[in-house]
Amino acid sequence: MPCCLLETIAVSADDARAAATGGADRFEVCSALALGGLTPSIGTIRAIRASTDVPMMAMVRPREGGMAYTEGEFTAMLADAEALLEAGASGLVFGFLTAEGEVDLKRCQSFLKVVRSASQGRSVETIFHRAFDVAARPEEALEQLVDLGMTRVLTSGRKPSVMEGLDTIRGTVEQARGRIEILPGGGIREDNVEAVVRKTGVRQVHLYVARPARDGSAAANPLIRFAGHAPASELEYLAVESQDVRCIRDILDRI
Repeated sequence: MPCCLLETIAVSADDARAAATGGADRFEVCSALALGGLTPSIGTIRAIRASTDVPMMAMVRPREGGMAYTEGEFTAMLADAEALLEAGASGLVFGFLTAEGEVDLKRCQSFLKVVRSASQGRSVETIFHRAFDVAARPEEALEQLVDLGMTRVLTSGRKPSVMEGLDTIRGTVEQARGRIEILPGGGIREDNVEAVVRKTGVRQVHLYVARPARDGSAAANPLIRFAGHAPASELEYLAVESQDVRCIRDILDRI
């Protein structure tokens, strides 16, 4: 490992190739960054693996909002974990909380069991994402993640940005005592990355280095927007209700 490892977010094979050329040591691969990062497509994982051997950590997150998932969502996440590893992911990024904000140990254990089975004997890294930053009791949560055998935890120091959470990150590094890796992420840029490393004592950083790119194919009708409704906070997410679908179904059946 270099003196300070650089992990960059990649949402496409193009991102990954550019980041690798720039010197990235590791990728976190996800989709839908506007929603905080969701599970990437299998095609994206395969395309990245075909173009570079840089280790890639694949996000397993089925929707926006919190991390207390339904049974259906959890079942899908288990299937995604297997598929992502089969497609070439080097590790998985995930997080499970109870409705009360505690680490969901039962689901973490079930997920890790599937990961071990799907890994087919190879080493797979496991990363607890920023669910850690909203955990009800972070010190206890860190000890639980250590006991689970997690590789590392991603954190902004429980603040909106890393620069606001430097002292907390430093404290988390000290609590970890090398038993689990601490990966700072959230608002790290060229102008503050050195301060983050020096003030926290971390040996790795997580960031998204991207500039606006242009796709003019929709310019003929600027009135159209494809983005849907964004929930007002992380305390809610969009979900289909059967009665709403039934109402539309009944209207159509009367036509």
